[in-house]
Amino acid sequence: MISNSSLFQITVKFFVFDHSIMAANNNTPTALDKEQIFGMAEKEMEYRVELFNKLTQTCFAKCVEKRYKEPELNMGENSCIDRCVSKYWQVTNLVGQLLGSGRPPM
Repeated sequence: MISNSSLFQITVKFFVFDHSIMAANNNTPTALDKEQIFGMAEKEMEYRVELFNKLTQTCFAKCVEKRYKEPELNMGENSCIDRCVSKYWQVTNLVGQLLGSGRPPM
């Protein structure tokens, strides 16, 4: 499971790297830029945590029996979760691509 702090660190490193390129080009980020970077990193972290939580809740509700019979997932539940997660990521990526491109849905 990915923690909030791990996602935050990854996102901040990405934005800091992007702005370090700006600094190398003599476009030094201001205090306002840094504040925006951290704000964007925080929003990105919140989005990713929410996405992970929705994926977990959706696939758990769909694939795991309501009455636990065994302490471990059985083969059918494992297979269902694998397919559910795969489809969830495919749809999420497709929606992101469509929103990013500005194209209407197929």
